[in-house]
Amino acid sequence: MSSKVSTVDRLQKAGSFKMWRIIVNFWTLIFFTAIIFDFYNDNMLSKDEILLGVAGIYAAALAIYSAEKEFRRWHHMHKSLHPGELYVIIWTILMLFLIVGPGIYGYSYHLPSEVSASYIAMVSILAITRESKNFYKRKGKMKR
Repeated sequence: MSSKVSTVDRLQKAGSFKMWRIIVNFWTLIFFTAIIFDFYNDNMLSKDEILLGVAGIYAAALAIYSAEKEFRRWHHMHKSLHPGELYVIIWTILMLFLIVGPGIYGYSYHLPSEVSASYIAMVSILAITRESKNFYKRKGKMKR
């Protein structure tokens, strides 16, 4: 019976916060790869709306991960430090490349709206979670 409990515990742990971080990292890599492929292949993925589907999955995974992170913080279960600022830096570099790149390479690339919308969503999620984190810290200081 104790082996069943440990198996259940392992399954619960696998379906937890760490899993969502892995999923977000995976879909970020897939989405960035698709964006770069789309850039070099005349908007092929955005014309066929494949990029839209990948963007939707990425945004959903990021929203779920962020919500889980905030839930854990507010229930005093969040201990790891994975700053979202790193995502903003990487995303911003990619966006600058997509804006400046066509002029440098002479491409007639059109920035898909799903890419710019995903960037805005990611920055918005970071802003909300940072404000939540700051509020959580202030609330903790008020209790002392």
